[in-house]
Amino acid sequence: MPSRRSPAVALAFALILVLAGCVAPLSDPAPAPTDGDAPTANAAQRERVERVTGTGVVAADGENPWGSDPVVVAVEDAANTDRDWTPIVREATAYWEENAERYAGYDVDYEVRPNATDPDLVVEFVQTVPACDGADDAAGCAPLITDRRQIDRPETVYVRTAFSDESTVLVVAHELGHTLGLDHANAPREVMASESVLYTTARTNATDRDFPWNSAEFSVYVDAANASDPEGAREQVRHALDYYERGAPGMPDNLTFAFVDDPADADVVVEFADDPPCSPNAASCGATRGWDPDGDGAVETYSDLEIVLVDLDTDAVGWHVGYWLAFALGAEDPAEMPEPFRDASYRDRRSEWWAAGDGDEND
Repeated sequence: MPSRRSPAVALAFALILVLAGCVAPLSDPAPAPTDGDAPTANAAQRERVERVTGTGVVAADGENPWGSDPVVVAVEDAANTDRDWTPIVREATAYWEENAERYAGYDVDYEVRPNATDPDLVVEFVQTVPACDGADDAAGCAPLITDRRQIDRPETVYVRTAFSDESTVLVVAHELGHTLGLDHANAPREVMASESVLYTTARTNATDRDFPWNSAEFSVYVDAANASDPEGAREQVRHALDYYERGAPGMPDNLTFAFVDDPADADVVVEFADDPPCSPNAASCGATRGWDPDGDGAVETYSDLEIVLVDLDTDAVGWHVGYWLAFALGAEDPAEMPEPFRDASYRDRRSEWWAAGDGDEND
């Protein structure tokens, strides 16, 4: 009779959002920051993505659908990555050899032979997992096998190649769990949850990238309710944005900025406060947020910039916004910033510095 197959099951993945503390005082009327006071993009705080909750059901005692012989597992590098996937597969199979009886209700024995000619299972490493139970961008996919009649040797387990070794072990173990009859409601939750935090292979940190954002089109929200002159403050912010749109020296080209009415829709948020949220006596603070997909504790791509201006003269607003924009665009060192933001005096910060490139006097 034709074999009956259960639906394939996917493991989704979620990246980690990281808050990078990037604040430093820019006190007015004190001198401009020295190298020792320069803002840096170190000290990241990790915020883990919450796993999907479930019942944690432990499978009842049952019969091993694979039989008593070792399950022969082949390994295929379909993506031609040249990574050595065999140790990863061995680690994942060893996990189930130790834990299958507890969670699946029976023992299982694996024999990992990468080039096996007649395997029971093939773990295939691919760039993109084929369509799997309606999941988009799945990290892995495997058939849910609860009965020996479902097995059509060799069964194939698909695993994406983009992840670190540790995360790839988790994906392989998760998918092998499905081939042992476990679904997303079963224990162990740290392996069988439908969503897990997975890290990619190493990526270049934002501080080492020429342009640390995904797009040169920025949306900006200005909350000027606490500004002494809200309309004047908005005009000052616009001067800073125009300066970069025209092509600030040493900064990325083709930048665009558009105001939005909702801070949730903004890449850049400018706020006014009576007290500094960073260092005491600071005139402004800046913070970037971004993604840390490789889990190294450093942001790889910025997603948000928050600028807080503290009890500033209206005509100094634009300079402080411009300073933090330069910082978020990759100039963590003030020496790398456009000329108006290097060693600026109290008077310089209140001048029409944005017009200097157009030939106007910098009063």
